[in-house]
Amino acid sequence: MIYLQISTAQGPAECQIFAGFVLRRILCEAEQAGVQAELLEETPSKHGLLSAVLKLSGQDSETVASRWLGTLQWVCPSPQRPQHPRKNWYIGIFRLPEIPELPDEGGIEFQTCRAGGKGGQHVNKTESAVRVVHLASGISVRAEGERSQHANKKRALELLALKLAEHHQTALQQHAAGAHKSLYQVERGNPQRVFVGRQFKERLG
Repeated sequence: MIYLQISTAQGPAECQIFAGFVLRRILCEAEQAGVQAELLEETPSKHGLLSAVLKLSGQDSETVASRWLGTLQWVCPSPQRPQHPRKNWYIGIFRLPEIPELPDEGGIEFQTCRAGGKGGQHVNKTESAVRVVHLASGISVRAEGERSQHANKKRALELLALKLAEHHQTALQQHAAGAHKSLYQVERGNPQRVFVGRQFKERLG
């Protein structure tokens, strides 16, 4: 399994537009390569995307991931601010730590509740959504995308493990480099891939 985080590092609308394109492109490339890509978390914005976490699995997942890791650049006059002098926009894609082993269930609290959204009587009458709380850290996640409570419990545990991995990574970085404004900083320069114009044509070579 490979876990990728797309981050705009709280960048402006143009970066969020670019991040939305990149997410769609990764999903498309993964499908073409026969790699299973699952969107685990997404923080959308009115312009596109602030951040997202993807899980890649399959024989060629390393190949797909390696094509995206690092800084990505979009060269384009701002579609939001025509008079803005800046034409270069950057986002980053980072590999999250491997998911650690979950603590035993004695350190986890499970809560069930009714799933929200549409779904008719099935959603309204069954408590299929699952919330999991890691008691030691207070970290909690909720899963309700699956129809069965068992499937949601499995997804919630996976999301909890991912959150714990992110929490651990944050602690390590803070210990090594002091307080950070964000988990990751997007480096401007030496981009892994460059896209140009409103059609996001890739610049090769």
